[in-house]
Amino acid sequence: MDAEQKLTPLYDALIELKDRDSISFHVPGHKFGEVFSEKGQKQFQSILEMDATEITGIDDLHAADGVIQKAQNLVSKFFESRQSYFLVGGTTSGNLAAVMAVCRPGDTVLVQRNCHKSILHGLEIACAKPVFLMPDFEGESGRYSQVTVEHIEEALDMYPDIKAVFLTYPDYFGRVFDMGNVCEAIHSYDIPVIVDEAHGVHFKLGHPFPRSSLELSCDVVIQSAHKMAPAMTMASYLHVQGDRVNQTQLEYYLQVFQSSSPSYPLMASLDLARRYLAAYDQADKGELITYIDKLREIWEHASDYWQLIPQGEWDDPLKLTLKINEDLSGYQVADVLERQDIYPELATERQILLTVGLAPTINLETLRTRLAEVNCQLKKWSINATINVAQLSFPRLQSLDMNYIDMQLKSSEFVDWKGAIGRVCAESIVPYPPGIPLILKGERISKEQEAHVKALYEQGARFHNTNVESGIRVF
Repeated sequence: MDAEQKLTPLYDALIELKDRDSISFHVPGHKFGEVFSEKGQKQFQSILEMDATEITGIDDLHAADGVIQKAQNLVSKFFESRQSYFLVGGTTSGNLAAVMAVCRPGDTVLVQRNCHKSILHGLEIACAKPVFLMPDFEGESGRYSQVTVEHIEEALDMYPDIKAVFLTYPDYFGRVFDMGNVCEAIHSYDIPVIVDEAHGVHFKLGHPFPRSSLELSCDVVIQSAHKMAPAMTMASYLHVQGDRVNQTQLEYYLQVFQSSSPSYPLMASLDLARRYLAAYDQADKGELITYIDKLREIWEHASDYWQLIPQGEWDDPLKLTLKINEDLSGYQVADVLERQDIYPELATERQILLTVGLAPTINLETLRTRLAEVNCQLKKWSINATINVAQLSFPRLQSLDMNYIDMQLKSSEFVDWKGAIGRVCAESIVPYPPGIPLILKGERISKEQEAHVKALYEQGARFHNTNVESGIRVF
């Protein structure tokens, strides 16, 4: 570990402030934990002691020139970026800022169709004209995963006025594609590549993890440090390299989309997470891979109701995916797992995602015992309990049926699903997690989509939509 990477300037400054026993005539109102509900004070106390505000000595995220800037510079050096920024609003805030930094009203942009909803929100705010690119469906993963150079060149030839390309790498399940060649193809048109790498902050650690899109020359890369590294929820990094993106614009929109009172505990956790990653060595990797191998063996032999999907060079070993057999749905199996206090990351109709940390954390014998009970419970389910959901197909390239400017000027109405078929959707339909829309706002609703959403809801899928069981807002 590089000696400089051992430093944690922001965290150290907060600890020094706490140790000085300073007198607070400033916010926040809990006064370093002195004013707090008796219930919960013991659990929150150590965090509250670091929950400061922009006073002398601990810098200001939005005009950083002290310990925050030093901490961000250490992140930049570790990830080898031109510049790196702390995000306290999650990768969502970084995605929004990146979209606004490269888009103007009416700009045509290429967007991976199965992107996170925050990218779509940014495009809507920017009044951009998205062209959606759907990755190829992969039988081995059972998902739309592969973006290829051929995809990109087809889109850029068909839409020569594209101003930026937005990609997701890896997907929620840890699957990647040949980003190096894809990025090179896009750059040959001198177009910036913005990557939502929410689930890939640990790719910097090298083999056996896939390569990071930052290493593969993408222009802006946003990472959720809290997802796969030890940082607090909502803590993310944004990295910039090259000069295809206006950095002044980007910094402006980072201020627009982030709180003017950013959380110091969140930022300190980013400082510490970078140090953790920088200290991670081959011995840590060896221990991790041994642990993952044991986990895979346990899950593989725990039940006949699922199979563990094999992994290859395009997969993150920290993501384990169960393929559920046809007698049950992923939602049903996840429900039984949760009853035994085993909580997966997400479920779909046919798969369950398990996310592993960068170090062993689970008692394997406890896991075996609970999975044995899960298997017993699953045997009680009726074979007829599953509602079959046909795999939706998507066009390779697609634009919206109504643009964002027109949608802003129109009134919407809530209708039942039967009445929605053929109408333009006024709200993206988003199962969460993973937060990827099944139906896009501005897209005309098909009968197949209507049937798919209803079947998922009946199976137990959760949506970021109210009253989705009965209808949808349309134009």
